[in-house]
Amino acid sequence: MVRFLIVAILSGVAFAQLPSPADVKSAQIPGDQIASRLEGPAVFLPELPAMPQGKSTVIGGSIRQVDGVRDQLTLNIFGGRPMKVLFDERTQVYRDGQKTSLRDLHEGDHVSVETMLDGTTVFARSIHMLSQLPDGESQGQVVSFDRSKGELMVRDLLSPAPIKLHVSSATTIVGQGQAVSTGDLVAGSLISIHFQADSTGQNVASKIAVLATPGSAFVFTGNVVFLDLHRGLLALVDPRDDRRYEISFDPDHFPMSRNVHEGTAVTVNANFDGAHYAANAVTVNPPASK
Repeated sequence: MVRFLIVAILSGVAFAQLPSPADVKSAQIPGDQIASRLEGPAVFLPELPAMPQGKSTVIGGSIRQVDGVRDQLTLNIFGGRPMKVLFDERTQVYRDGQKTSLRDLHEGDHVSVETMLDGTTVFARSIHMLSQLPDGESQGQVVSFDRSKGELMVRDLLSPAPIKLHVSSATTIVGQGQAVSTGDLVAGSLISIHFQADSTGQNVASKIAVLATPGSAFVFTGNVVFLDLHRGLLALVDPRDDRRYEISFDPDHFPMSRNVHEGTAVTVNANFDGAHYAANAVTVNPPASK
């Protein structure tokens, strides 16, 4: 009888240790599914804002620091001061043309960054990591040019300090689609530059396009997108290059026609004085014939 009780007790203990059908079913569920069942309600992250609008600028340099907490990197611009650039999940990252992730960004990488202004900050639309030293593209205003040294200082919209470039005999310089000389690289000139950093980290300009020199005359045509009669400022988008131009005028000595308002098609004759375009004539264009 005692032996029977011992067998019964051991059988009960063994039966208690056997998994129930529900336990067996749970054991067959993959671990990630079990974890998801144990988690709380799903958390929906807010959608990312739209990509900043406006013209982008390509900047070449090397990564000095990557801050994954603040989502920003510090870029050593060749010939310029370090610049902080923000990034997030919208930023496209490539290494030698192959798409990769933000986790692949490392200090010392040579990069070409397509940047855009997002309010007062600089945002990286795309980052291209390159095995070779990167090409760069910039648009800005000439601060100075030392012809004897071939040293060109340019103030770029996105750079906190002027960028230094080297102009050599191999640099192509054009203006209005024609070849021009280094004599057009005067202080105040607006230029667009393509450059590449050499092995010493020096920016070498391969092509410079002179967009405007102080005293030069221009004729703009397009639709008015902004008009401030008190400040004396007009902005239009010229369809010939799809660029926005801001043109100033003296509201006391240059009365604007009442027919000019936002959306009006106009032709503006202006001079570039080294700081801005100044209008000397504004003509309302006749309606396009249908």
